[in-house]
Amino acid sequence: MSIDMRGINPAPVTPFTPDGDIDIPAIHRLGSWLGSIDGVKSLVVLGHAGEGTFMSQEEKNLVVREFVASTGGRVPVVAGISLEGTGVAVEESKQAVESGAQAALVYPPHGWLRFGYQKGAPQDRYRAIYEEAGLECILFQYPDVTKATYDLETQLEIAAMPGVFAEKNGVRNMKRWDTEVPIIRAENPDLVMMTCHDEYLLHTVFDVDAFLVGYGNVAPELLVQLWKAGLAQDYPAARAIHDQLFPVTQAIYHRGSHMEGTVALKEALVTRGVLETASVRSPLQPLAAGAHDEIAAALAKANIGKADIPA
Repeated sequence: MSIDMRGINPAPVTPFTPDGDIDIPAIHRLGSWLGSIDGVKSLVVLGHAGEGTFMSQEEKNLVVREFVASTGGRVPVVAGISLEGTGVAVEESKQAVESGAQAALVYPPHGWLRFGYQKGAPQDRYRAIYEEAGLECILFQYPDVTKATYDLETQLEIAAMPGVFAEKNGVRNMKRWDTEVPIIRAENPDLVMMTCHDEYLLHTVFDVDAFLVGYGNVAPELLVQLWKAGLAQDYPAARAIHDQLFPVTQAIYHRGSHMEGTVALKEALVTRGVLETASVRSPLQPLAAGAHDEIAAALAKANIGKADIPA
């Protein structure tokens, strides 16, 4: 059965030691804290924020296992599936299941970002992962500026497939969002629609069932409130939370690239006392001098203090 993701679904970063190893104690601090917050419904690991494409298969399996362990299995873990070929993606999915994952966030092959995809190829990818690995899938809609973005017809076909229970929509084109999301929802009323627009949450909050965002690493408490305001169609409340968060949004997501936001998330988690280091894995690089203080100041302005990490 599909898991209930109606709420906040953080995409946790993967903590590394300064030597570049996976920091298991830090995974347990991060996962146990996120999993303790009412309204957090799952942890979606090995995504872009989790640097999943920078790891070996053995490391990916370790990350899934340790995030599962971090909450004692109380909070479902979803694994990002990102290997290029359909066959190897199926094998990656099987190992995710063995490691404890309960669903898959299915990435398009990254070759599609430049060259596009053949009609029917995305559907084959989802079908194989569900039928051969037994892992239920989240449809991942990439930004409109890439050739891996799915047209409306493709989204509708994938959404109607057995084993597909949710869509993570990151189209980042508000014309397409306003046009396509109502149609997808009307034709698939049981599909869980999720926004991953970390920097456009106010625009998208009123149209979705859930958030699946890297932002959930650093401000899950306020994001739960924002999600509830959207669910109630309470614009003044949502606007107030958006405005409170906006300095943090700027410090993390208004950078030169969205990938820099991953590094900024780690700096914010250091400020909140969850991580000891903001170490990342190449090709990510540390932020420029002064960035940590800038991010810490933004969190203070938003009245976001130290995290209450379970003992």
